[in-house]
Amino acid sequence: KQDKAGIFSFSKKVENRVVAERRTSQMNLILEALYNVNTNFFESDFGRLYADIKRNITHRSLILLYTNFETLDGLHRQLPYLKGIAKSHLLVVIFFKNTELNSLIHNKAETVQQAYDKVIAEKFAFEKRLIVNELKKYGIYSILTTPENLTIDTINKYLEIKARGLL
Repeated sequence: KQDKAGIFSFSKKVENRVVAERRTSQMNLILEALYNVNTNFFESDFGRLYADIKRNITHRSLILLYTNFETLDGLHRQLPYLKGIAKSHLLVVIFFKNTELNSLIHNKAETVQQAYDKVIAEKFAFEKRLIVNELKKYGIYSILTTPENLTIDTINKYLEIKARGLL
């Protein structure tokens, strides 16, 4: 659709940046940047992300933020930065359902330990849904998906945003 596309990854700092452009080689540059992403297992610095977006993305943009919040407390620590980004841009936070927990939830508990495990799994799944609702309260879109549905769910959200003229 002739949109500009770019990417960057972040942890303690913003890395692997491909500035948003509308050229034919852009997809290859993005794929190469994704290939070069290394996980360092540090907690991500959302404050630095917010500052970098504010400094470098001057036009209202669609920002797809791939992250993972396991708890409402984890979200609340980062919420001021997400709200700051959402003031200037259309922010979609994309995070994952825990598919391992789904198998615990849907299997019948036959022992006391399995019943405990099932209740805890249901609590974590419920907390993910609470995170979606919390983001929605602040006008932040979200996609809660399984890894195998990531691509299709993200494309569908993009098409929905374009169809509704939100950008």
